[in-house]
Formats: sequence, C-alpha cells, structure tokens
Amino acid sequence: MKVVIVGGVAGGMSAATRLRRLEEDAEIVVLERGAHVSYANCGLPYYLGGVIEERDALLLQTPEALRARFGLDVRVRSEAVAIDLAARTVRVRDLVGGGEYEEAYDRLVLSPGARPFVPDLPGIERARTLRDVADADRVAADLDAGAHTAVVVGAGFIGVEAAENLRERGLTVTLVELADQVLPPLDAEMAAPLTTELRAHGVRVELGAQLAAVGPDQVTLADGRTLAADLVVLAIGVRPETALARAAGLAVGPRGGIAVDACQRTSDPRVYAVGDAAEKRDALTGEPALVPLANLANRHGRLVADVIAGRPVRAREAAGTAVVKVFGRTAAATGWNEKRLRAAGRPYQAVHLHPGSHAGYYPGASPIALKVLYDPDDLRILGAQAVGTEGVEKRVDVIATAMAGGLTAPDLADLELAYAPPYGSAKDPVNMAGMIAENLATGTGRAVQWHELDAALADGAALIDVRTAAEHARGSIPGALNIPVDRLRDRLDEIPAGQPLIVHCQVGLRGHTAARLLTQLTGRPTANLDGGYATWAAARTTCPDAADPARSAPLAA
Repeated sequence: MKVVIVGGVAGGMSAATRLRRLEEDAEIVVLERGAHVSYANCGLPYYLGGVIEERDALLLQTPEALRARFGLDVRVRSEAVAIDLAARTVRVRDLVGGGEYEEAYDRLVLSPGARPFVPDLPGIERARTLRDVADADRVAADLDAGAHTAVVVGAGFIGVEAAENLRERGLTVTLVELADQVLPPLDAEMAAPLTTELRAHGVRVELGAQLAAVGPDQVTLADGRTLAADLVVLAIGVRPETALARAAGLAVGPRGGIAVDACQRTSDPRVYAVGDAAEKRDALTGEPALVPLANLANRHGRLVADVIAGRPVRAREAAGTAVVKVFGRTAAATGWNEKRLRAAGRPYQAVHLHPGSHAGYYPGASPIALKVLYDPDDLRILGAQAVGTEGVEKRVDVIATAMAGGLTAPDLADLELAYAPPYGSAKDPVNMAGMIAENLATGTGRAVQWHELDAALADGAALIDVRTAAEHARGSIPGALNIPVDRLRDRLDEIPAGQPLIVHCQVGLRGHTAARLLTQLTGRPTANLDGGYATWAAARTTCPDAADPARSAPLAA
C-alpha cells in the first residue's frame, strides 16, 4: 500500500508516523511545499518575544530524522498542484528545481492547513502574517532592522500573543480589534480583565476599530486616525486551504472546509482530509464547524492512520477547547459562549463565580473568574470560560472532560478532584459551579444575570447590597440599599414591602446566603445577582449594550 500525504506539521506528520507504527510495509510519501515539515507553529509568537531563544527549538523533526526513524519519504519544497482522482495520482511541483512529476497513491491524505486572511487594502503587502517559520523569519528580520512601533490587527488568540510578545521585546504596540472586546471567543464580561491586563503592560488597545490602509511607517484606521507602525502584523483569522481539493472535485462543506465523515474520509473514499482544512463536527449540534486547533489536527492525523490500517475508529465531535496567556493572566474556554447561544436562540442558564485558585488560608491564592453555561431543561453543559492568574486551564479542562463524558452541570458538584491547600480547595471551583447549578435546578436558588438587572429594576424589583458598608462605599450599583448580610435579621423593617427582591454581594457567595434568608423571612422568592458586583462591574465597564432590552429577561423567568 502506498500512502501520499499532502502537508506536514501537526495533521500530516501525525498521520505519517502513526501509520508507520501500524504498517511497517507501507510506502509513505509526505509532500510539503514549505521548507520545514514539522515545526511548532504555536510557539512562533514566543520565539519573536525571546521566550523561546533558539529558532531551532521550533523545528521538531527534519526529513533526515524522519527517514532514519520511520522510513518516511519526506519531500520539502514540493507542492501538490493537482489531483487526478480517477488515475489516483498527484501532480507535484518541485519548488527548487522547477519541474513537475506525477506521484501515484493507493490512499491520499490531505493536510494543507489554513491560510491567514489578508484583506484587500492599500499597502497591505507590507503587513506580516504569523502562520509558519518563514513568517516568523520575516517578522524577526523587521525586528532586527530596528522596528520600534508595531500595530497588531486582530485581538484573537494569535493577535493577543503577538501583541504581548512584541511588547516584551520593547516595542510600542497597538492592538486593533473590530469587535468591542478582545478575544471574541470569550463573552465580554470575561474578556474585560484581559483588556485591563494588556493596557497595564503598555499595550494600547483600540476596540471597535478597523484597518483601512497600510502606509510606509504607519497605518490608517477607518475613522481616519493614524497609528505609528514600523511593523504591521495581521491576525484577523484563517481560511481553510481548499483550492487543491476543490479543483479535484472533492466536496466542500457549508463552512468552507473540506467535507469529511466521522472517519475523515472525503467524498472520494480513497482520500482523507485532516487539520485546519477539514471541517469538524460541533460538539453541541453535530453540525459542520471550522476549529483550527493543533490538538485536533494531531488527533485526526492519528485517527486517519488507524482508519487506513483498518481499525474501527471515529472522530469525536469538537468542543474547541483552547487557552491563551495574556501577560500575567490566563484565559481558557470550551464549548459555546453566551453570545453564540443567544444568537442561535438556544435556551441556556449562566453561572458566574469568583473562587480562589487554591485554599484562601494558603499564601498566594488569587481569584478565578469562572463561567459555566448549561441547558436549563436537560442540564447539559454547553460551555465554560475562565480567567485568572493560576489554575485556570485545569478547571476548564475538567469541564471539557465532563462535557465529553455527558455529565450535567449539577454533576460537577460531585466530581472527586485532587485537593491540597497549595493546589485547590476542598470545594474546588468546578464543584462550586456544580453546586450553584444544582441550587438553580432544584429551586433552592434563583439568579439574575448582570445584563438582566436593569430590566428587573425597571419592572419594580428592589436591589439589596449585602456587602459591608466599606465595600459598598468603594463601589456600588446605583439604587442598591446596603444592608450587610449579618444584619439582615435585625433590619428586616428596612426591606421594601411588596416588591420582588434581588440581592448581591461581591462575588455571589454571601448573596446566596442572603437570598435564602430573605426568601424564608419575607415569604418572597429572592434572586441573587449571579457573579455579584465583580461580574456586574466588569461587564458594565466594557459592554456598551449592557442595558439592551433584547438581552434582558424578566425576573420571573
């Protein structure tokens, strides 16, 4: 059996090496149009920032090493330019010598990846992208030539990483983002601390801004403003590389990637596709999705090798679990965010909490902002996000695992997680999220979201701040009556009569206690402001549509 693999890096090389471990007699040819077949593209920003000091550390394998260990025929600077499905051949262009030849196959694996999106704007040819080692070399050359100012366009994961690392190199950096927040995969109130973190480290953040033109040493925004820019980095997103597949007549899916089944087969059963070019199946809906993540490319490359070897395997649906470092903070997410659920018209319940990263009595604990979204009917977990300085990614990983295992949100309360004071709490943040969900599901608790509060107050609800007087003085929600939770029994006569009640504390914990107390003492169901003042304050400082009635629900809901 002869297998030809188009494209290396995560998907292609995982397929090639796994297949060799399973099929020693197979002939395996890898065609890579770039100069490097196996490199750590996720490490490129950190190489530019000097965190990864040696360029060679990015180069994971060479053709020579792969031939010696795995018996692979790896050909770099070899571009697949056409596929003849009937003849089962690939036309290959030698980018060094310039000639072309036909390469026959029994099975073909396509792993061409994705290309950065580059808008058609004046002067855009001066802008850099950051997708492969050659891109990093070009940016490094600009830095070595004395670049002092940089504009990074796009505040997604790559854009934020690029901005951080260019700032660490000492450049004056501006991050330009069309949306009204950084890291659009997060919800606005979760992204707010990351904007603060970027600005605190000297990155100028321009939200709601659009690139219009690139000049010799500056960029122009759509509103006419100019920004100094010796270096311009585009991180607007990627598009799947499907030209080769389209020209061959392979089916392309509704999301614009190569259509594949659960075994990564394309519309031709002898041809497979993996990595960023191939569509995935969304974990929530099962519908086609584009999820350009290296871990999925690795997993699906390995899976294709198993399929070719005759093993009965199928790809799992993709939740899109991801993590990013933003100077001293970490943000992680899995599944759908609230914006996406709301846009799809899908019912959901949100839970916000701000627990410590580990036991509060052990030195060094820091707060984590954790958000869990779940279906209010079947309690299925729909997504989660977390931001903090430590312990963030492990909490999201646990929730992603729970989602994959079909656990409900209340089930999180009963997970047995490792605990010692330096690492966690007896009630882990994940457990606490499950407890809140359980309270809401059983009617033990009622919640109002930060974006529902204005509508609820307009409908006549009374808001009680159960924090201390000192906390209230440092910052409060307009119109809130301050009665500390420990004084509620003594000051019941101050509680407005005949109105629905909403309570809040700083993060939600004391608020739950107060809500339970008032529900029993007044006979009126009392709701707790989910995530407390901390979530409300973060959201109100960054969300221009915080009081949008379209986002609000009546208190009774």
